[in-house]
Amino acid sequence: MKVNKLDHICIAVRNLEAARKIWEPILGKDKPDDAYVDEPEKIRVARYWLGGVGFELMESLTPDGEVAKFIERRGEGVMLVSLNVDDTRAAMGELQARDYPFIGGARKFRDCEFAFVHPKAVNGVLLELIDYKWHELRTEL
Repeated sequence: MKVNKLDHICIAVRNLEAARKIWEPILGKDKPDDAYVDEPEKIRVARYWLGGVGFELMESLTPDGEVAKFIERRGEGVMLVSLNVDDTRAAMGELQARDYPFIGGARKFRDCEFAFVHPKAVNGVLLELIDYKWHELRTEL
């Protein structure tokens, strides 16, 4: 499987506005580069571009969302690492052929797809594969 780059890192937070006040001075930003709500995933996100890599603060929209469950089990902190690939489904096929388990199948986000490798297979890390095209960086770099 070919990995193009580290796509993004997600930090699970209880309160997105409070977390922004902590992180934005550190990141040298006064607001997110991309703020959005992903209803299917039940999250509100503040994404910052840092040297071609996304740094995301994620807050759950509901008490039963995956981010809320993560915080309940482990507390706030790094929730996932995402790797950018050319084709999420092809990368999934390669890893499944090597017995890597996935949580569900490929999911849609904007003009791409992503999928999660089960943390039990990768040292307790929730690993995401995503074929996001990073149109936003055309103006940043």
